Amino acid sequence: MQNLLKDLEALLQRDQSFISDGAILKNAVVEAALNMDTRLLELLMQSETIKEHFFTEVAGALVFDKVKFQDFVSNKAFLPDSYTAFKNRIGLTDGRGDYLNQSRDVVLAWPYKDCVLEGGMTKEDQGCNEVFWNTTLAPDDITRLFEPKVMTGWERWDAEAVVAGKPKSVGEVSEDDNLLIKGNNLLVLHSLKENYAGKIDCIYIDPPYNPPSKSNTFLYNNRFNHSSWLTFMKNRLEVARQLLKHDGSLIVAIDENEFFYLGVLLKEVFPNHEVHCISVVHNPRGVQGANFSYINEYALFVIPKAKKSIGGRVIDDEEVDWSNFRNWGTESERSDAKNCFYSVKVKDGEVIGFGEVLPDNEHPEQTVEGEDGVFEVFPIDTKGDERKWRYARQSADEIKNLLRAVWRKGHYEIELGKNFGMMRTVWQDRRYDANGYGSQLLREIVPGCDFTFPKSLWTVHDCIKAVVGEKKTAKVLDFFAGSGTTGHAVLELNKSDNGRRTFIMTEQLDYVETCTKQRIVEVIKRDRLNARFVYAEAMHSNAAFVDRIGAASDMTTLQAIHADIQATGYLRYDVDLSGFDTDDFAALPLADAKRVLMDCLDANHLYVDLGSLGDADFDISDEDARATRSFYGVGK
Repeated sequence: MQNLLKDLEALLQRDQSFISDGAILKNAVVEAALNMDTRLLELLMQSETIKEHFFTEVAGALVFDKVKFQDFVSNKAFLPDSYTAFKNRIGLTDGRGDYLNQSRDVVLAWPYKDCVLEGGMTKEDQGCNEVFWNTTLAPDDITRLFEPKVMTGWERWDAEAVVAGKPKSVGEVSEDDNLLIKGNNLLVLHSLKENYAGKIDCIYIDPPYNPPSKSNTFLYNNRFNHSSWLTFMKNRLEVARQLLKHDGSLIVAIDENEFFYLGVLLKEVFPNHEVHCISVVHNPRGVQGANFSYINEYALFVIPKAKKSIGGRVIDDEEVDWSNFRNWGTESERSDAKNCFYSVKVKDGEVIGFGEVLPDNEHPEQTVEGEDGVFEVFPIDTKGDERKWRYARQSADEIKNLLRAVWRKGHYEIELGKNFGMMRTVWQDRRYDANGYGSQLLREIVPGCDFTFPKSLWTVHDCIKAVVGEKKTAKVLDFFAGSGTTGHAVLELNKSDNGRRTFIMTEQLDYVETCTKQRIVEVIKRDRLNARFVYAEAMHSNAAFVDRIGAASDMTTLQAIHADIQATGYLRYDVDLSGFDTDDFAALPLADAKRVLMDCLDANHLYVDLGSLGDADFDISDEDARATRSFYGVGK
């Protein structure tokens, strides 16, 4: 390594285009490499050591590996004393000194999404017996990984189906359908790109919180290595960015463990967005830490720069500040704005509508009683001076719900009180309590679904409403669906304003069928909603072996899986299971034997690619094939 560094420095010193004030310009070298600058290439080939390291002979020609060269030059060991060794920016690193946003590693993981307790707790793994496996792929290992996947097990649930307790045939799948997809969220996200790139209005996610642990692996549950967790999140956020509309917003729930790092990562992945931090008091009882009692977690809002993206905050009735709807002071007279002199109609003490603008030659009383108990109130003050209302007639209907009529000394006064204000950065309401409106609510809807600490329905509801409250046809995505709170929140929001918003949720683990899906079914049934959703699963290939390996409880079972993998599994190109000595394999501890088998599987073939839709080996039903084609909008 050191000899290579010295050779490279000596070579670069020969060309003044890479020198400034006697120092080598590292950035100029990197740029020349990326541009395949002939001066640099000729220089590098003058050293046999350099040529052997960065050039490969192909069909009699030398091919320059510019990515390998860039990584080498970017290493902090190269020119450590050069002023270019310190880059003029701040960013997250991957633990090896390289910037995370330059990494092309892909982390596939099976985290237990809701296996998190109150803020500050570190015993999140207790009671969770599921085993999950992490795989990190280098760029050269990725071939078919991100191709769209075949979907199977299609079901359609509507109001009629939930009452009958039996799904319908899915038929055609449209973008207006709510979707719940079972499968690895990274690969499902890449599949969603086919139809939903640039079409999502809001993404809400509640990823694994990555609490501290003595284990430096994420073999079990929520124990993530810090740098791997960041890469895991980066992989998914980069796809999420492609799915969002240009004015779409992302909301990420997180606690204090990864809060600061996630904030930096979001700024790197979404450079054209603002990142705002909302503190949500989700556990008012508090959880005792070493120095503080934790009562809150965070919602990071990633919204377009310099754009009004967040709706108003609803103010409780007792907090509304009422003032006269009639103007006062300078420029408040009738003649100052003629279209602001009209009647406000009141019946039984309630504002019911408005009259038309009066001609200049009509001069009514302040309060006029008409037929059927309807009063007409004009903007005339206590001295009898004709004033004007604060809103023109053409705008009055829009603020009708903000007006109230007050009877005073024989006449009505009309008052304006705005029941909304700017959203605040601290949310504190008993509805955000994750115990009462998360765990308890979930148990009421789906008895037996024992998620440890799902989000409060109203925390998710209010986060989504802040972004799409005025967009009644918005599409909302959650790729860490867990217990299905996001789908429930979208249905609740639609119920409140007759909206037609749709949700797309993905979840990988088996509880998606018994908890996530069942929750949405029960909500539609309980609330008698005219709603529907479609359920499907990414069709397993090697992922079936992953599940079987994880569930194996003894070596006999594992040996049977070993035989099946040899017969039908997709293996890594550099693995040959036929060479395994059966006795040696059987002698391994169970955990080690599982890891050996898992490492042999080709991660590119976790699920069946769309290109294999007609492959007889996968036994894809005609109905699943038709629904998959409909989902992707492709012909036979």
